[in-house]
Amino acid sequence: MHILADAAAIALVPPGGAASAASIQAIHWLGFGALVAILLILDLTVFHKQSHEPTLRESAFWTCFWSALALGFNAVVWGWLGGKAALEFLTGYLVEWSLSMDNVFVFAVVFGYFSVPLKYQYRVLFWGILGAVIMRLTFVLLGAELVERFKWIMWVFGGFLVYTGVKLAFGDEDHEPGDNALIRFFRRIIPVTNTPAGDRFFVREQGRLMATPLFLVLLIVESTDVLFAVDSVPAILGVVEKGTPYMRFIAFTSNVFAILGLRALYFLLAGVMDLFRFLNYGLSAVLVFVGFKMIAEAARHNEWLAAQGGWDPHAKGHLVHPAVSLLVIVALIGTSVAASLLYPEKKAGSDVAGGDHTHRSA
Repeated sequence: MHILADAAAIALVPPGGAASAASIQAIHWLGFGALVAILLILDLTVFHKQSHEPTLRESAFWTCFWSALALGFNAVVWGWLGGKAALEFLTGYLVEWSLSMDNVFVFAVVFGYFSVPLKYQYRVLFWGILGAVIMRLTFVLLGAELVERFKWIMWVFGGFLVYTGVKLAFGDEDHEPGDNALIRFFRRIIPVTNTPAGDRFFVREQGRLMATPLFLVLLIVESTDVLFAVDSVPAILGVVEKGTPYMRFIAFTSNVFAILGLRALYFLLAGVMDLFRFLNYGLSAVLVFVGFKMIAEAARHNEWLAAQGGWDPHAKGHLVHPAVSLLVIVALIGTSVAASLLYPEKKAGSDVAGGDHTHRSA
């Protein structure tokens, strides 16, 4: 993969070389975009051309494939930008991969509510992932721009992540997937057939173009991802260093690799997610940790607070080293998973372990 050049051409560019640095960065973005496009096309037209029910073995293979691909790209980042940027990518990927487990819960609820056959779920998730990539790009670019232009937005992002983390741990919201404002609006403008149509999103009945119930499921998946992006993009911006030429690139690529592996992860874990009864607390702790880290970074660069505390508000680098952040996040997720397996919830009248999970819904 020779789409990446030497980091020195970007980080240490002379005043007259700004245009050249911008061109190099454009090549990186275009190269990564081409890579993602190729992977998605192969996924739809070659690897999963026919709708079928993925086996556990197949799902495990693709989960390992997408994870290995992300780690391979991480190695490229290490050689290109150095160990610090690679740690930021790996930490961001792990944060997004962990948060994507919450998507698995929601997808399982949505597919169960609409009784979508397993063999058609992959097609819905494929197009849902494609829309998610576009939305994450928009959110990352917008969020990074806000962080650079308005330093106080770090306080807002950090506080929002802390609030979301606490709500995830102790909230008790549970809405019907079909009770969705987007679905109600869509039904007013386009007729929807009640007849199942396989894996098609639109059909013609008596000359009229009509949406299928599967398309409504896709709309819910897409609208749900908007809510997840509101959480995940501030989280990824909380682990990359602000003001670096590669900030947006690292934030976006780590986010996208986590999204690309989401479908395989869903089919691998959807049937056993009840085992992870404490996972929501681990995810909550990750959001709270990253949120407080963003607030601490904002305080560190605040001129008034720096004057009171006697530190340099213009200091470069992370307040918390990326390696420390990575270890903390691994420990939080690992502890919640281990606790879930060690202390499963006993269902009344059964020896089968199960659990409950508080999730966000569309």
